[in-house]
Amino acid sequence: MPRAAPTTPESRAPESRTRAAARWLLALAYLAAGVLHLARPAPFIGITPDWVPAPATVIALTGIAEILGAIGMLQPRSRPLRRAAGIALALYAVCVFPANINHMILDMDAAHPRLGWGYHVPRMFAQPLLVWLALWTGGATDWPFGRRRGS
Repeated sequence: MPRAAPTTPESRAPESRTRAAARWLLALAYLAAGVLHLARPAPFIGITPDWVPAPATVIALTGIAEILGAIGMLQPRSRPLRRAAGIALALYAVCVFPANINHMILDMDAAHPRLGWGYHVPRMFAQPLLVWLALWTGGATDWPFGRRRGS
């Protein structure tokens, strides 16, 4: 018979409204992005670095990953599953960072950049924030809001 995961005071504590709202917003953003990856893959294929094999397949798989991550974050029953989904979405954000860099290089190298520095610079700084947000809203970290041990 499988053993239940050990419970700690943190695992039984109710989720804050702020964290729940941020989790829903992040999950809905990933859900929308995943649907876009599947419905309109061309723009995503266009920014995929040349070294990525089978770009159309990779874009479809990333769309599926975003949708599954969003579903994992939105499901209400299992905090461990939400935590796993948060970790997976954080890893996903790290893995797609080369495409974001490639997008910036392609756009800024064009004779007439479409998005410009005003989009790309904040986007580069937002990527680490997305990694942290996935971990925090998924419950994998409480940093920087959690209590410090011994204080």
